[in-house]
Amino acid sequence: MAFIKIMEQFKTFDFENYFKLVTSQDIENSLGKTDLNKYDLLNLLSDNALAYIEQMAVKANMLTRQYFGNIISLYAPLYISDYCQNHCTYCGFNQHNKFVRKKLSIIELENEAELIYKTGIRHILILTGEDHKATPMDYLVKSIKKLSKYFSSISLEIFPMDINDYKILIQAGADSLTIYQEVYDKTIYKDVHLKGRKKDYNYRLMTPERGAHSGFRAINIGTLFGLGNIVSEAFFSGIHAQYLEKNYPDIEVSLSIPRMTNAMGSISPKNLLKDAKLVQIMLAWRLFMPRLGISVSTREPSWLRDKLIYLGATKFSAGSKTNVGGYSNTGNENTPQFELSDTRKVEEIAGMIREKGYQPIFKDWERP
Repeated sequence: MAFIKIMEQFKTFDFENYFKLVTSQDIENSLGKTDLNKYDLLNLLSDNALAYIEQMAVKANMLTRQYFGNIISLYAPLYISDYCQNHCTYCGFNQHNKFVRKKLSIIELENEAELIYKTGIRHILILTGEDHKATPMDYLVKSIKKLSKYFSSISLEIFPMDINDYKILIQAGADSLTIYQEVYDKTIYKDVHLKGRKKDYNYRLMTPERGAHSGFRAINIGTLFGLGNIVSEAFFSGIHAQYLEKNYPDIEVSLSIPRMTNAMGSISPKNLLKDAKLVQIMLAWRLFMPRLGISVSTREPSWLRDKLIYLGATKFSAGSKTNVGGYSNTGNENTPQFELSDTRKVEEIAGMIREKGYQPIFKDWERP
């Protein structure tokens, strides 16, 4: 059964009424289990579960250490183009924002790669706006091949593709895929995606499965917190990740937990995800899926990221630049996709991780 069918099962689910009926005993029962189901996840996401946050944290820390040890993997994003054909109301790259767009030449891309490489980072995340004409297949293949000289792992966060296209990029050297649904609520999805190919909700929802069939070794998904209802979005993200883990057991599955930040010409969050709820969501995900990778980006402030190390996080972006040409300062006039909160350099973040008794990992995989 495709995940889109599972989503249909919850089309009329009454989240509000369910949470009204969640008792302390329900939460305690869920906390005591080793194999949690969808309703256990709901119990741990309920407001009543905030009273059990310490117990959740202790168990989450234990499970994370059991499955991941005391490591935090580091990666860096590399924006190679900000051209976009979509009108997404929450994104600084949307086609209606008026600014000077930029696409890296292969020489400029290599300059960026060299600067990131010098920081010790060996895992890279390539990002583009969603414009097939500006970043055609031949450009993507050349970019990936060039970056393969510097990085052992290359992940893609680009426009959704068909299976055969993904296979071409895997052959070029990409090994991982990041794709955010942005918002699982179908009505809100329609309201915030006004123009472009991204308007196709079902095609985007099926992208992780196409990526799995293509041969990616790792897939990272998530929602953009601030668009839809916080708890239902956290729930759908969780069961989506579980679906991928169960149906594609050879793939490393991860979730990200990005919150909306300021971006030029974008809307403000309609549903504010507070710090305490963010922590609760991370803990609930960890208890629901002990082997789940959880990625925390530099959208979050440094003080919070430092604490999330103990609470289930396994991956950190570091030294991030979210505008094209940002590492070499050739793109300073270009608009970043979103504002950063943690602006520390890679060595500062690595040092913080060590101070907390964890080990920063710059490389944990090598292409065969």
